[in-house]
Amino acid sequence: MQKFVRVHAVAAPLPLANVDTDMIIPARFMKALTRDGLGAHLFEELRFAPDGGERDDFILNRPACRTAQILIADRNFGCGSSREHAVWALTGFGIRCVIAPSFGDIFASNARKNGLLLIRLPDAVCDRLRRETELAQFAPIGIDLEAQHIALASGETIAFAVDADDRRILMQGLDDIGRTLRHTDAIARFEAAA
Repeated sequence: MQKFVRVHAVAAPLPLANVDTDMIIPARFMKALTRDGLGAHLFEELRFAPDGGERDDFILNRPACRTAQILIADRNFGCGSSREHAVWALTGFGIRCVIAPSFGDIFASNARKNGLLLIRLPDAVCDRLRRETELAQFAPIGIDLEAQHIALASGETIAFAVDADDRRILMQGLDDIGRTLRHTDAIARFEAAA
């Protein structure tokens, strides 16, 4: 899993509440056995018209946001089914962080396990961030997980808090297997004694 300490990147405003996992990655794209290529189908229904052409009005199709690594979303992002594919589609597209007032519980757990930083901020702050990002013509912003602050293009910083264990796991780049492998010697001693 890729470590997350700091990211300086374009943030794309997504002012939609209750974005469910099927909106993030439709079920028909979950037939693959690996996570490869899922990013191409991120927000499929929102990004593409029925004929396959891009929808010009969708934020990630705008030239300035095609390389966005940060989403500034609305309430209850990632609600719905427990599909881990939703996180894989986001990270496969290049999204490293989602800022929103709240997240679906299972989505949040899957995000932590896959290196996607979720930042919870109040509704009013998220609304302001979406507006200011657009007004700044999508100038990159900085996310510093170590210092737990967001640095806006204007120079303003906004503090956030992340669970200490989640913060450590993300900064060390440890997925569930990586955390287990840190205890290889203790596991070997236990097995030898059994």
